[in-house]
Amino acid sequence: MKDEYAPYRKLLLSLREKLVGKVDYMQEETLKKSRQDASGDLSNVPIHMADVGTDNYERELMIELMQSGEDSVRSIDDALERIEEGTFGICEACEKKINRERLKAVPYASLCVNCQREEELGNI
Repeated sequence: MKDEYAPYRKLLLSLREKLVGKVDYMQEETLKKSRQDASGDLSNVPIHMADVGTDNYERELMIELMQSGEDSVRSIDDALERIEEGTFGICEACEKKINRERLKAVPYASLCVNCQREEELGNI
């Protein structure tokens, strides 16, 4: 690992730790609690259908957020691997250097700005 990438490695590890903590917390809160536990409802009164819909929406939203967090952790792991391999900071599409400002903003970026734009437009 090159010393020039040490700050990125530190940043990536810090981001990873935060994301893993958030994903773990969301899993505990979303998937392991019953509706009664989540709402603080101590009664056994039947649930209104609107409440069921709201609960389902909130659960689906949290699952999507967890999946997004897990995707980000995988991207961070990939970036850490690129640091070890010596390919960090090189665009995977055009093989040009990724701008340092982009890496500061998105340290797990695997594409330069131009290639990222092309990918989002569906051209890559």
